[in-house]
Amino acid sequence: MAAEEKKVPGEGGRLLGWVFRNLAGPPTVEGAVQGGSRQARDLWKEDLERRKQWSREQRERKRAEREARRGH
Repeated sequence: MAAEEKKVPGEGGRLLGWVFRNLAGPPTVEGAVQGGSRQARDLWKEDLERRKQWSREQRERKRAEREARRGH
């Protein structure tokens, strides 16, 4: 082999590398949301916002619990 590639731990062998490069595609999600319909994008955005809101509420609940414990 003239052009020896550097071996990265956990990368797998030649066959596995070829499979991922040629069949599984690149390891990127750039532009993934743009690939669907407008309705799918809107639903995805709504779902994301609901998840963010839930996370904010959970953080606020935990903060209030900590303050209540400290206050007593």
